Amino acid sequence: MKSAVCPGSFDPITFGHLDIIERASKHFDQVIVAVLENRTKSSLFTVAERIEMISENTKKFSNVIVDSWYGLLVDYCAKNNIKSIVKGLRAVTDFDYELQMAQVNLQAAGVETMFMATAPAHSFLSSSLVKELAHYGGDVSTMVPANVNAALRKVQAGK
Repeated sequence: MKSAVCPGSFDPITFGHLDIIERASKHFDQVIVAVLENRTKSSLFTVAERIEMISENTKKFSNVIVDSWYGLLVDYCAKNNIKSIVKGLRAVTDFDYELQMAQVNLQAAGVETMFMATAPAHSFLSSSLVKELAHYGGDVSTMVPANVNAALRKVQAGK
């Protein structure tokens, strides 16, 4: 079985992320959306909340599962016998960082990284932008799924 992992913090997941996940699901037998537990970042949503939101929006893809990981991605890949990482690229600035990571992952563990260009409609989206806009009461309903939008509004209302 050809499996790939789509890693990220997904805090929160956007339509750009979902576009990459859907397109990857057409090229691999199984796609694992791995939610990063990042000790250096302060997240808006817990890992469990992010997994729940992602699971709700990927359940229509029979070959997509959602998991979490902590530590090195190549260790997660080795543990789960995954040989491919799928990453979306929005702009050249993404490429600079992601290329370095891809080269390290290849050299360290023989794990290949497949880059997918983000669809033009989503090329400006980032979780950081969505959180910032939502924080100030902006409308992000065209950037995130309905359950994510509701969760963002709930956080905003709780301030």
